[in-house]
Amino acid sequence: MANSKRQLFLKRRLRVRNRLKKNASGRPRLSVHRSSKNISVQLIDDLNGVTLAAASTLEKDLGVVGKNNIEAAGKVGAAIAERAKKAGVEECVFDRGGFLFHGKVKALADAAREGGLKF
Repeated sequence: MANSKRQLFLKRRLRVRNRLKKNASGRPRLSVHRSSKNISVQLIDDLNGVTLAAASTLEKDLGVVGKNNIEAAGKVGAAIAERAKKAGVEECVFDRGGFLFHGKVKALADAAREGGLKF
């Protein structure tokens, strides 16, 4: 029986999230969400259930409102790295969700690494 794209996405997201829970060891989670029009990222402390920092293409100060391309993903990655440093976070685990580590997600991760985040 063939699975739909949505079912495959949800299975992949659960598989990634469960692997992260085993390897997180108290580090915050850098969670990426990508829609057809925007890309957003949150730095989440799962132990306390709070968001430490967030960045999105919906923010006007990044200059990429409503764009979802590799350039916009790079700017969001740099912004989250800067905000994570302000929040006192140096290390985290990268949660790509059900998205493949390719293209926009990879550009976001590379920009966050260049900004000083370790994962």
